[in-house]
Amino acid sequence: MNRDRHQHGQTKPKPGHAGHHEHKQQLERNLPDPHSNHSGHGKQPNHAQHAGHDKHAGHSPEIFKRRFFICLVLTLPVLYFAPSFQQWFNYQAIQFPGSNWVTPILSTVIYFYGGLVFLKGAYHELHSKIGMMTLVALAITVAFVYSVAGTLGLEGDSFYWELATLVDIMLLGHWIEMASVQGASNALGELAKLVPSVAHKQVNGQIEDVQVSALVEGDLILIRPGEQVPIDGEIVEGTSNVNESFLTGESRPVVKKAPDEAIAGAVNGEGALTIKVTRTGDNTTLSQIMRMVEEAQASKSKFQSLADRLAYWLTLIAIGVATLTFIIWQSVGTEGLTFAINRAVTVLVITCPHALGLAIPLVLVNATAMSAKNGILVRNREAFERAKSIKTIAFDKTGTLTTGHFGVQRVYTDSIDELKALGIAASLESLSEHPLGQSIVEEADHRKIELSKASDFKAVPGQGVEGVVDGQRYRVGRPEWVKELKLQFPPGLEKGLQERESRGESAIVLMDDKQVLALFGLADQVRPSAREAVAKLQKMDVQVVMITGDAEAVAKAVAGDLQIDRYYARVLPKDKAALIKRLKAEKPTAFVGDGINDAPALTEADLGLAIGAGTNVAIESADLILVKSDPLDATYALKLAKATYTKMAQNLFWATGYNVIAIPLAAGVGYSFGILLTPAIGAILMSVSTVVVSLNAMLLRRIRLSD
Repeated sequence: MNRDRHQHGQTKPKPGHAGHHEHKQQLERNLPDPHSNHSGHGKQPNHAQHAGHDKHAGHSPEIFKRRFFICLVLTLPVLYFAPSFQQWFNYQAIQFPGSNWVTPILSTVIYFYGGLVFLKGAYHELHSKIGMMTLVALAITVAFVYSVAGTLGLEGDSFYWELATLVDIMLLGHWIEMASVQGASNALGELAKLVPSVAHKQVNGQIEDVQVSALVEGDLILIRPGEQVPIDGEIVEGTSNVNESFLTGESRPVVKKAPDEAIAGAVNGEGALTIKVTRTGDNTTLSQIMRMVEEAQASKSKFQSLADRLAYWLTLIAIGVATLTFIIWQSVGTEGLTFAINRAVTVLVITCPHALGLAIPLVLVNATAMSAKNGILVRNREAFERAKSIKTIAFDKTGTLTTGHFGVQRVYTDSIDELKALGIAASLESLSEHPLGQSIVEEADHRKIELSKASDFKAVPGQGVEGVVDGQRYRVGRPEWVKELKLQFPPGLEKGLQERESRGESAIVLMDDKQVLALFGLADQVRPSAREAVAKLQKMDVQVVMITGDAEAVAKAVAGDLQIDRYYARVLPKDKAALIKRLKAEKPTAFVGDGINDAPALTEADLGLAIGAGTNVAIESADLILVKSDPLDATYALKLAKATYTKMAQNLFWATGYNVIAIPLAAGVGYSFGILLTPAIGAILMSVSTVVVSLNAMLLRRIRLSD
């Protein structure tokens, strides 16, 4: 093992693992700039159009809401003058010249004003693929035409009050539907509103307020305490706690200082920060995330495709059954034309695939929003369906299960206190820029050890550093330096060195002029949450596999630490995809990685999860992105995927299953038993099924992923 302090370590940190600072490499795609004049500041995308709801293209919840309340007001006089209501409630409507025309005129307004959205929707469907809008338009048109014909002299009863209430209920149902979908998907759309439109730009030592859209890369801007970061940049001056919960889902603020990155939308804490603009417009992390989530919501899953096919066939069945129902009742001739039309209209209404059209999109929109809230970005919503069957999850070691950053794992001492040894070594290494030396400095800082001032400092190439601390000369460097200096190596420390070498770790020694005083074992640090992630996955009956290019000793040590039974060491980058292919042949396999060399494996896996601080290539190859670079989020992703799959299956069952009973009842099968559904009752039952599906989808948000 090469323990050269300047070529140190079997496990070299990969590029792109320094944390959030590398976030600038991810998600390199375009999205309308939330600050641009074209998109409008704070304007959110119309997610409803992207969730499988093309029937609502150009519509908004406000359109349905406004038409519903106007039609509801117009419906009240129609109900008041309806003969059926007068009979049921035993009253006589007032009469005045022309009172007989109140109901036909108001019903005509309701049909054209309230029903226009359905008529337009049916027109578009007839040019593509018939569906729910066709059924609704057909039902209200049959009712309207027959009623008008009756008013003009055709023998039979009118459907005016049924027509009015049917339009009202359908408008209400669509209003609730669109509001639900939009409400579930607005969380990320609202991010654009959070970002300030004005920035404090530094110009010749003065502060000028300018539009964010006018900033260019390299500009310096000031972020005052309590303000939100308006654009992505690198901190060049100042230290502060910054809340990035909108991006990571982590509510606890993180300390930011030079040269950390500040992300647009983050909230600055108590300190003033000066940042240099690094990304503008479409390239900002926030813009890319918004575009990515919108794309994910626009993508269709297999379940959605199945729901679309079911809706199509259900529409054909509804038209066929309604036609057959009309023919049968009319041929029987016992109840008359009005009854036959009533049955046909009820079949059309109750069979509307309203719930079916909402069943999958609302679940997926909720799942996507919930994922983003927990720091999991979805690039492909079909991933939810594939993730539910995962039985093996393979992790790349460096930068995924480990931080990719060396840290002190163990300290051995002889004739010196451990804290004093750390303090002396850190005092010398603080003057060095070597990464392993900095690990000792960080450990001393973590233990709050006060460093002494070192004098007569000198770096010895290929060996280490030396200098005087508290009047005594010390050396810190490679174990091999001990032999060259012909110093004594105490047995306890020599045994410690053997232990560290057997684990594939690096070692640094502290010496005085006579002997070795302490030995520091350093290794790539295991992420704090990795142990919990492995334990949770194993509890979920998911086999955990570790893949690394490191030596057997390093792999064995990390696998033992994390209690991973199956691991592969010295795996070359080009062999990762082949290994994943072999694992996939055994069981459905997911892969979690972050580097450029992980991209083929991410693509090969049944489910690819990219660590958010990784490279752009890896992220582009993945299905899900773990923004917080936390392996524990992989468990959350699998748990959410299983819950999402269950909700989609439940909704499909309900949305289609209730028709088995509803269609025969609407056709009049229960008439001889006194069971008869009017079109309005049919519309209510259809709306109830929609509400059930909506509530079931909303229950997804009650799942606690951390449990």
